[in-house]
Amino acid sequence: MRQTFSGDDPQKKETDRRLHFTLRINFFFFATFLLFCVLIARLSYLQFVESAAYQKDKMDVMHDSTVLPPIRGNILSRDGVVLANSQSIQSLYFRVEGGVKKDILIKQSIEKARRLESVFAEYGNPDLPKMTAEAIVKAMDLEYDITMSKELNPKLPYSEPRRIKANLSKEEIAFLLSNRDEFPGLEVVEESIRQYDPRTIAAQLVGYMRKYDTAHSLNFYKKREDQKYLLREMVGYDGLEMMYQDELRGLPGRKVYPVNAQGKIVGNPTIEKPEKGKNLRLTIDSKIQLDAEQAIVDQLKWLHNPPSGYGKFAAPYARSGYAVAMEVDTGKVVAMASMPDYDTNIWSDGVYSPEEQATTENFVNNGAIRNAPANFPKEQQKKHPSSLVYLGSTIKPLTVLVGLKEKLLSTGSTYYDGGSFSFGKDNSTISNSDGASYGSLSPTRAIQVSSNTFMSAKIGIPFYNKYQKKSGEAWEKHLAEFGLGVVTGSGLPWEYDGMSEIDAAAKTSSYQSAMVYASWGQNGKYTTLQLTQYVATLASRGKRMKPQFIEQMLNDKGEVVQDYKPEVLNEVDLPDSYWSTVINGMKSGAEGIDKLPYAVARKTGTSTQQVSGGHIDNAVFIAFAPEKDPKLAVAVIVPEGGFGKYGAAPIAAKIFESYDQHIGGLSGPRK
Repeated sequence: MRQTFSGDDPQKKETDRRLHFTLRINFFFFATFLLFCVLIARLSYLQFVESAAYQKDKMDVMHDSTVLPPIRGNILSRDGVVLANSQSIQSLYFRVEGGVKKDILIKQSIEKARRLESVFAEYGNPDLPKMTAEAIVKAMDLEYDITMSKELNPKLPYSEPRRIKANLSKEEIAFLLSNRDEFPGLEVVEESIRQYDPRTIAAQLVGYMRKYDTAHSLNFYKKREDQKYLLREMVGYDGLEMMYQDELRGLPGRKVYPVNAQGKIVGNPTIEKPEKGKNLRLTIDSKIQLDAEQAIVDQLKWLHNPPSGYGKFAAPYARSGYAVAMEVDTGKVVAMASMPDYDTNIWSDGVYSPEEQATTENFVNNGAIRNAPANFPKEQQKKHPSSLVYLGSTIKPLTVLVGLKEKLLSTGSTYYDGGSFSFGKDNSTISNSDGASYGSLSPTRAIQVSSNTFMSAKIGIPFYNKYQKKSGEAWEKHLAEFGLGVVTGSGLPWEYDGMSEIDAAAKTSSYQSAMVYASWGQNGKYTTLQLTQYVATLASRGKRMKPQFIEQMLNDKGEVVQDYKPEVLNEVDLPDSYWSTVINGMKSGAEGIDKLPYAVARKTGTSTQQVSGGHIDNAVFIAFAPEKDPKLAVAVIVPEGGFGKYGAAPIAAKIFESYDQHIGGLSGPRK
C-alpha cells in the first residue's frame, strides 16, 4: 500500500491558497483604507489650515492689479473761489499684456498707433491739435520710434498702464467702447485732471503739477518713496501744490484684472475706487489778489508812458513787479502777486512742449519768494535785475532801531546833515538823493527825509568801529530778528533766505565802507515776502509772525478737519520809545498813500544796483495801516521801477483800498 503525506493533500493546498489570497485581499483593502485616510486627512488640512495661503497664491497667480491714481483735493481762496480742482475725465490707456515678444509688441503697437491716429482725427475735438501716430507710440512709452528700432524702456513695468490721450470726446469714447475687440490692450479709464481758475489767480503761489517720473528725483519726493507713487501720477511740483502734497493727494485705488497663465486679461476688472484728498481753504482773498495783480500791470503801463508832468519818472525797462500783503496780528497772507504770471492749465495733464516752457520760463518762479529772472530774452537778462534787489531806504527804520539797540545813538540824538558825508582813509564821500541837505536831524526826522548821511555817520561808522571785521555777522543777526537773511518760515518750496553782501563788499573796499552802504540798504538783497514780514514786525512792535497761507483744511464733505493758528517765530524786545521813534518817522511821500482815509506808516526806497548794462534804480516800498492799530502790512518791489514813491507806492495804495473794501478794518470795522 502507498503511503500518503499531508503536504501532498490537494484539499489542504486549496485551503492554504484561499487563506493566503484572503490575507492579501485584506492587506490590500487595509492599505487602501490607510491611503484614503491619509488623503482625507491631508485634504482636510489643506482645506481648513492652509486654504487661506493657497487662496492668496491662487489670487496672485490668477489676477493682476493696477493702482489707480488718487483724486486730488481742491484749493479754495479765502472767499470760496475754487483756484484748483480735480475734474473727472475719460482717458485712453495702453496696457502691455504678458506673453508678447518684443518684436511682435513693437509691430502691434505701431499698428494700434496708426489706427488710433485715424480714430482721433475723425472723432476727436476738432479744435484741438491732431495726435499723430508718432506721438501715440511715444505715449506708449516703449522707447521706440516708428523710423528707428530701440530697446524697450526698462523704467516702466509692462503692467504699468500708459496714458495715450486724456479728456476723450464723447464720440471717441463711443467708438472705442463699441469696437474694443479691435484694440486689445487699450482701455477707457475714468480719472481726474487738475484744472486751475482761468484768471490765473496767484498762479505761482498755488503752483502746478508734473508726472511723478519727472519729479521723483527731487529731495522732496525722495523722502516720500515709501508712499509708492505711480510713475504716471500727477504730483505737486511747486507752490502750495507741492507744499501740501501729502494732504492734497488722497489715497490710491486699485483695479484688479483676471488673467490666464500667460498674463492675458480674460475677464472684467473689479475696481476699488480712489479716495479724495483734503481740500485747502487759503488765506488768499481772490478779489484782493486780482486787484494786486492788476495794480502791478497798471503801474508798469504807467511807468512806460507816464502822464504829462511825470516824464522824469518814466521807467521803460520795468517789466515785472512783486507785492505781498499780510495781516499783522495773524500772519495770514491775503495777497501774493508775482507779475507777469502764466496759465498753469497748460500743464494740467503733465505734458508741456518746449515752446510752452520757453514762453513761461521767466514767469514760472514765484518772484515774491525767490529769484525770478528779468522779463527779457536770455541774452539780455544780465543787463537787468532779477526779482531780488537791494532794499534801498526801506532798511532805514531798521537801521535806526539797530543803532538804538546797540546804544550807538539815543532817541534824542541829533545830527547836522549838510548833504554829504566823507569817511575812510581815502576820504570817500556819499550824499543824499539829489544832493539834498536837511540840516539838524533827529532819528525820526532822518527816517522821514531818508537821510543817507545820518545813517552813515550815526550808525554805519559807529557799528563798524564796534565790531570791525565782525560787522557783517553782527549786522546780519539784527536783520534776522526781523526776517531778513533767514527764511520766513512760510514753508513754501524753493524759498530764498536772502543775501548779505557786506563781507563780499569788504573784499573790494573795506568793512567800514561796506557798513556805510549797508546802513542805507545797498549791501543786501531780500525777497518781497521777507520785506513784508519785516514791516509787519515793525507794525506789531517786535512780533515776527510766521506767514500763513492756509485758513482751514476740509474733508470732501466740507467739514473742517484742521484750523491754522497764528504762530510767533520770535519777539524783539525793545522799549516803546524806540518803536515810536521809528514808526513816527515812517511818513515819506508816497503816491496814492496820502489819499487813503487812514494814516499809513510807510517808507519808500530807491535801490541802486550795478548790472552789466550799468547802474539801474529799483522801486521798493513798505507800509502798514492803520498806523495806530496796524492790521495790514504790504511790501512792493518793481525792478527798474525807479523811485519807490512813484514806481511801487501806487501799487500798495490799491492793495490797501482793496483790503478795506473786501475785508475791512482799516477805515472802519472789520466786515
